[in-house]
Amino acid sequence: MHAHAPTRRRPRRRPHRGCTALLPLLLWLGGCDRPAPDTAPAPTGGATPVEAVTRLTGHLRDGDLAAFARDALPADLAPALEQAWREDRTRWPLSELPLSGQIPAALAALHAPDAERALLATFDRQFAGAEGELRSTARALAVFATQYLTQSPGFSDDERRHYTQLVAATGEWAAQAPLADRALAQLTVEALATAVRRTALDSDAALGRAGMAAGLRRLSPVFEAGKQQLRAYGLDLDASFDSVEPTLASQTGDQARVRLRYLLHGHSIDAQIGVERVDGRWYVADFLRHARAAAAPPPAP
Repeated sequence: MHAHAPTRRRPRRRPHRGCTALLPLLLWLGGCDRPAPDTAPAPTGGATPVEAVTRLTGHLRDGDLAAFARDALPADLAPALEQAWREDRTRWPLSELPLSGQIPAALAALHAPDAERALLATFDRQFAGAEGELRSTARALAVFATQYLTQSPGFSDDERRHYTQLVAATGEWAAQAPLADRALAQLTVEALATAVRRTALDSDAALGRAGMAAGLRRLSPVFEAGKQQLRAYGLDLDASFDSVEPTLASQTGDQARVRLRYLLHGHSIDAQIGVERVDGRWYVADFLRHARAAAAPPPAP
């Protein structure tokens, strides 16, 4: 045993209102005033193939994008990804999201001082009262997305089978959702604009300056606000996360397959996910493949 230097106590102060608003995140970081414990970081990934899937699902359920990125890959890969993010070579794991290339433009539009007025004016011109047109567009987009999944070389067979089911379920939801409802549109714009302004992330360059870990922590409340607004339109993603039932389908050495069953807008999704073991911990193979590619050094000029 060795003696520790006495810790100087800081004067107590009233908690800031922002600390209360971000309580779940602050608890994860160690609280508003408590120093972080002097312990080794928790291992990433899962102790079993099934746990590798359930941990990531839980982070999405909690709206914690930073925790998702942390547990989706071995800890020794994180520094290279952080550097690639700051050098604007990747935005993994945001790149796992559909329409990820539109995220910077959406952040800029929602961060603008007149976002509510400008976006609602666009809604009034293009979408207000256009129920039939929006439903037709939703169906057409679902067909296009399915074709893209089938033809694009960037997806594994597991991803194609899984995402095709997701497209079918969300396409049917979009064809029935009240997308032309102006009152809902106004609430959605106001909620998302408020969340985005709090991040102080208004562009892709701002994301790069923030870095992967900090940028994802700041974006997590926006992700949570987006889930809440989708619920108002009839798509409850948290209910889908809660319905996830992963089971071990097979395992051979360091490779395994997990069967993933859950409900999305009343549709039964049944997919299989490859999982691999690295240094004794298990990770979703497709996420790990994408992360390794994103962290790879740029080609020599």
